[in-house]
Amino acid sequence: MSVPYDPPTAADVSYAQLAAMIDHSLLKPELTVAEVLDGCALAARYEVVSVCVRPADVPRSVEALAGSQVEVGTVVGFPHGANATTTKVAEAERALADGATELDMVCNIGLLRSGEAGAVEADIAAVVDVAHEAGAIVKVILENAYLDDEQKRLGCRLVDAAGADFVKTSTGFAPSGATHDDLRLMRETVRPQVGVKAAGGVRTLDALLAVIPLGVSRVGATATAAILDEYVARTRG
Repeated sequence: MSVPYDPPTAADVSYAQLAAMIDHSLLKPELTVAEVLDGCALAARYEVVSVCVRPADVPRSVEALAGSQVEVGTVVGFPHGANATTTKVAEAERALADGATELDMVCNIGLLRSGEAGAVEADIAAVVDVAHEAGAIVKVILENAYLDDEQKRLGCRLVDAAGADFVKTSTGFAPSGATHDDLRLMRETVRPQVGVKAAGGVRTLDALLAVIPLGVSRVGATATAAILDEYVARTRG
C-alpha cells in the first residue's frame, strides 16, 4: 500500500523539523579546505543535523564544529561500493577514531545486482558492527540508478537485516538521484525503525516538503542555505 502523497506546506512544519532532516553535503572532490570549513560554518549557522564530509576532512570538521549541535558524518566505500569489506571496515574505524558519528556507506552494487545477498549483507553488517560499537549510526547507499525494483527491494531487506540505521537512495554521483517512486518503495520495504534518506535532487524547499509524506527522515543537500532561507522567507511573509 502506497504512502498517501499530501505534501505539507511551509506553515505545517517548523524550521527545527526541517533542519533536523538535512545532512549538509560536502563531498565534491574539488572542494578546498577553505570551502569545507565554510560549509561547516554554514551547517552550524543553519543548525542542520549533520555535515557529510570526505574522510580526510573529518578531523578538521570535528574541530570546526566543536561546541555546535552538528554531527560530523563521512562516507565509506564511496562512491562505487566495490572496496573489500576489510577496507570498508578500516575506513569506518579511521573515521570513527577521527570523530565521525555518522557513516554513509555504499553497498557493493555489483554484488547486489548479481544476487549475492549473503555477501552484501555481510559487507554491510561488518561496518554496522564497528559503528554501533562506537555509538555511531550507519546509512547504506543502494545507488538506485543502477538497480531495478526487485534489486532495490532486496537491497532494502539486506540493509534492514544487517542492522543499519538508514537506507539511502544515492551517492549524488550516479546518473540520477532520489525519485518519489523509489522513496515509496524503500519506505514500504524496510521496518519502521529503519530511516529513509533521500540524496540527489532535493535542492529546493518544495522538493524537501514533497518527500516528507513519503516517509523520508533525512535528506542529503548541497543547497541547504537556499532551502532554509526560502522557508524563513515564506513563513515570515
